Amino acid sequence: MDVSNILASHAAKFQSVTVEKETPLDVDIGFLTVTDLTPIDEDSYKSNLEEYLQVTARDGIQALVAALYGLPTQPSPDGPLAQLPPPTTQLPRAKPLPKPKPPTKWERFAAAKGIQKRVREKKVWDEERQEWVNRWGRDGKNKEKEEQWIHEVKADAPVDHDPVKAARDVRTSRVAKNERQRLQNHARAQTATGGRDERKKDIERTLATTRISTASMGRFDNKLDGEKKLKGVKRKFEATETCVEQEKQASLAVLSKLDGDVKRARKEKGAGDDVLNVRKAIRNVSKGRGGVALAREANKKGARGKRGGKR
Repeated sequence: MDVSNILASHAAKFQSVTVEKETPLDVDIGFLTVTDLTPIDEDSYKSNLEEYLQVTARDGIQALVAALYGLPTQPSPDGPLAQLPPPTTQLPRAKPLPKPKPPTKWERFAAAKGIQKRVREKKVWDEERQEWVNRWGRDGKNKEKEEQWIHEVKADAPVDHDPVKAARDVRTSRVAKNERQRLQNHARAQTATGGRDERKKDIERTLATTRISTASMGRFDNKLDGEKKLKGVKRKFEATETCVEQEKQASLAVLSKLDGDVKRARKEKGAGDDVLNVRKAIRNVSKGRGGVALAREANKKGARGKRGGKR
C-alpha cells in the first residue's frame, strides 16, 4: 500500500522548522531577541499586510525556539531549565559614563610612599570576653574605655575630671576630624573637576544679595577691593502724576481687593452676610445685661414719651 501521498498531504499542512532566508536571522539568545535584516517584499507587504507580518513573526519565533532547544539543559522539579548565554547585542547607555573621582590627599600620599590599601576587618578579638566583637558601632571595641567599670586617673587631674566624658570626647573628636577631612576632599574634588567656577558664581550671587538688602540698596555701604558694580539693580518709584484712566484702573483694583477681603472675612467668621458681630454690639450697648433688658428699657422710654405728649 502506497501512503506517500497521504504523508505528503499531511506534511503540507505544517511548515518546516528550519528557517531559510537570503539574509540569515540574527538571534541573540541572551536577550531573547531576533533581528530580521531581510529587505521587505513590497508586493507581499502591500497585497496582504496581515499575512506578511504573521509569516515574518513566525519565522523569527521558530528560529528563537530552535536556538533555545539547542542549549544545554538541567533537570529541575519544574522541568528542564536552560542557562541563557551572555547577550551579544551591545546596548547604548542611558547616561554618560561617570567621571573618575580625583584621588584624595591620603591616596596621593599613599601612592607616593608606596603604601598598599589594607581593608580592616569589621570584627576584632576581645581577650577579656573571649569572643569576636564589632570594631565600631554598637558594643564596639572603640567604646571600650567609655564602658569599662574602672578608670585610671592621673594624680594632677582636676577634682571634676570625668574619665568617661574624656574618652567620649576623644572618640567624637576623631569622628569630627574624619568628617572634616571628607569635606575637604570633596571641596578639592569639586575644584579639580571645574566646580571652582560654580563656587565663585555662588559667592558672587550671595554678595549681590547682601548688597541690596539695605534700605539704600547698598549705595552707602563700604566697598571691597576689586568689587564690581552691580548692573540692573535700581529702586522703582511710582509716578506721582498719572492720567485719569490709570487712576481709575488703580481705584477699581483697590475696590476689588477690599471687596475680596470683606467676602473672605465673612467666610472665615461664618456670620452670613453681616460682617458686624450683632451679639457683641448688643452686649456693649446693654453693658452686659443682654438684648431683653435693652428692649425693656427702650419700651419704657417710648411709653414715657407718649404720656408726655397727651398732657
